[in-house]
Amino acid sequence: MATHSSWPPLFSGIRPLNRAGAARDAMAGFQLAAMNIPQALGYTKIAGTPVVTGFYTLLLPLLAFAVFGSSRYLVVAADSATAAILAGGLAGMAPLASARYVALAGMVALLTAGFLLLARILKLGFLADFLSQTVLVGFLAGVGLQVGIAVLGEMVGVEVHSRKTVVQLLEVFRSLPQIHLPTVVISALVVAGVFALSRFAPKVPGPLIAVAGAIAASAAWDFAGHGITIVGPVVGGLPHLGLPDVRWKEVMPLVGVAGSCFVMIVAQSAATARFYAVRHHQQLDEDADLVGLSAANTVAALSGTFVVDGSPTQTAMVESSGGQSQIAQVATATIVALVLLFLTKPLQYLPRCVLGAIVFFIAIRLIDVRALRDIQRESPGEYGLALLTAVIVVLVGVEQGILLAMALSLLRVVRHSYRPHTGVFVGVEEKAWHLVPALPGAVTQPGLVIYRFGAALFYANASLFAEEVRGLVGPLSSPVRWLVVDAEAITNLDYTAA
Repeated sequence: MATHSSWPPLFSGIRPLNRAGAARDAMAGFQLAAMNIPQALGYTKIAGTPVVTGFYTLLLPLLAFAVFGSSRYLVVAADSATAAILAGGLAGMAPLASARYVALAGMVALLTAGFLLLARILKLGFLADFLSQTVLVGFLAGVGLQVGIAVLGEMVGVEVHSRKTVVQLLEVFRSLPQIHLPTVVISALVVAGVFALSRFAPKVPGPLIAVAGAIAASAAWDFAGHGITIVGPVVGGLPHLGLPDVRWKEVMPLVGVAGSCFVMIVAQSAATARFYAVRHHQQLDEDADLVGLSAANTVAALSGTFVVDGSPTQTAMVESSGGQSQIAQVATATIVALVLLFLTKPLQYLPRCVLGAIVFFIAIRLIDVRALRDIQRESPGEYGLALLTAVIVVLVGVEQGILLAMALSLLRVVRHSYRPHTGVFVGVEEKAWHLVPALPGAVTQPGLVIYRFGAALFYANASLFAEEVRGLVGPLSSPVRWLVVDAEAITNLDYTAA
């Protein structure tokens, strides 16, 4: 259940707080950290930023949303969809993982925070309702394919230079004779192991086991000396705070990227928070969550990392671990801070193909085959829209895909209003009625037509209304004497229709 109020009190995702609940949520936060740290490192590969920025997404952004947000479950951190939007938007503007690239990514996060705050001031939380679940499923499937193909080169040990998905796939196929067999074996073992654990032991942190095992094996058997590319030294310590070092002329090209991230964040975060609020019978203030998301992206920018989002998969992790408030996310941030201070040195031995394999696992899970099958069964037309969105994401880009998803969602609404369900009520038995098509000659009873029009009347569908009514009533000599319009669905009438 969603409520909308003035500026909300702080820590509403934590209060009321009691000792037993805090202990339970803290344990859930430790489990979330174990499962989420390897994924966050993988998201840096999607975003094109240094590995350490993955840790930063799990630090201050989590704390900021815990302070300002209202959802007790939503995890706001790095997400594959927004990371892919970022990478697509920044392609060619700076070398990947460079200081300039990180600064541009930080500015995108800051601009996104501004859009989110503006949306809160204007009370635009309802915008999430205009991105339908159908095209969102198609969009995420396209992102999954794009991201999965992008890491194939790293998983088989070959260089891929293009940023276009189809060309990347062609480059991998052309380079198959040059693949590095040990890299392929490690990637295959990681993917198979993580998939098996997620299927048969979902509470076991498969990615963490893969990362820890790969680091130990790499250090013991000198993977780098055998031609397996490793991450290399990772800067430890807490992030330094500061505004992104970006010149004003570089800001304008980033506005479109930030706008696409904004749309994705509003749609995905609101849908996720709403789902868990309904499931657990909790109140949700969507406008307060916009403030929390804005604060999270602001501190992401100030701490040198990239845009963050409300993540469905990570929120599901919190719930499955037993967490019931933002205390779990605070505990996760605490663990991440300890790792940054004391445990970054071993990460230098991590093979890059392991990160690629974890990203591949994340990408495949974005393709919700069950949801696509359900959409196909319920509405073949909507299934076509979902597939079209996925194809646009793969062939054109993520940013264009999210804009198309919005446009298609709105067009579906307009189409239903433009060509609504209409018909004539016909009595089958004494007290039973059903609709038949509103074709000339259809009557409810001799001399009587009860006509139903299933939408508000406006300029675009008024001609359909008039055309069908004329056809039903017929010429002046028609036997139809009474026309009754069932206007239950006609909740509005504009000037043209009148």
